[in-house]
Amino acid sequence: MPRSQRGGLIVISAPSGAGKTTLVRKALDSRDNLEFSVSCTTRPPRAREKDGVDYCFVSKSEFRNMISRDEFLEYAQVFDHWYGTSRDSVEALRARGKTVLLEIDWQGAAQIRQRERSAVSVFILPPSRAELERRLRGRGTDTKENIGRRLRDALTDMAQWKNFDYVLINKDIDTTLTQFKSILDGQGDAHHVDSPTVRRKAARILADNA
Repeated sequence: MPRSQRGGLIVISAPSGAGKTTLVRKALDSRDNLEFSVSCTTRPPRAREKDGVDYCFVSKSEFRNMISRDEFLEYAQVFDHWYGTSRDSVEALRARGKTVLLEIDWQGAAQIRQRERSAVSVFILPPSRAELERRLRGRGTDTKENIGRRLRDALTDMAQWKNFDYVLINKDIDTTLTQFKSILDGQGDAHHVDSPTVRRKAARILADNA
């Protein structure tokens, strides 16, 4: 049997509430060759989250030990918790010919870009600050104080869009999924960060947040 071609690596980042988790789940359901990389985290699981499925939940001391053993492809602190991507698990999937999706923050994405030049990075923007706030409040998983903090941090996150290969504005999840598939198929030029239309739309959203 011929050896499988090594799979690709897709990095997806977005401010909290922009819809990246929903996009990733729908993309995984639509493509057999896509696999999700389950991140490690020190934060406690939320309702209905399962260890090893949504995240690998570890203690802070265990996470520090993993860092010392250089077991992460990338890692970063987000809010009060740490998140990291297992190097071995990603490489095992790619060796099987799977394209691996990493749902990580912009700090981790920067590390991936330095270490994996072949990685393709996609940034998801909300259509407006007002819509982002509506989505965060609608989740019902955060306190009023945490929502305010997430909105403030979102401004910093959103400013990172220029450092990614592609930018998608998630106004409608089905449309965004179609656009994301075009990127996976190598036909996403309309959503490339260098596109004048993309840059104009992104700048308008950031100005709305000024």
